[in-house]
Amino acid sequence: MSKGLGQAMLGAKCPKCREGNIFPVPVVSFRKLTAVNKSCSVCGASFQPEPSFYDGAMYISYAFSVALFITVFVAINILIEKPELWMYLTTIISLNLLLVPVMLRYSKVLYLYGLGKLKYRGY
Repeated sequence: MSKGLGQAMLGAKCPKCREGNIFPVPVVSFRKLTAVNKSCSVCGASFQPEPSFYDGAMYISYAFSVALFITVFVAINILIEKPELWMYLTTIISLNLLLVPVMLRYSKVLYLYGLGKLKYRGY
């Protein structure tokens, strides 16, 4: 049975069949950060519609970083009465470093689902 759209996106599955993996490694892995499979192992859909296709995903990744920055900034201001600069810097830098694989890969997933022109076909 095929997965729903949200479940397929969270699992980084093929937009066409929602079964094959978009990445050769798990989403949270620090290995092969920029690697994307050339095609789906299940339905054969191309994950590389054109050269440099995923360059536009950097804007989504940037938005993720900005959202993380704002969230951390607000959370520190609410939780700590008089926060110091080092609290902001260490929290934001460490969370950004920790979440790099997730932000990079999910930006590519969103970009592929949004602009990849791969329509779901429930086999």
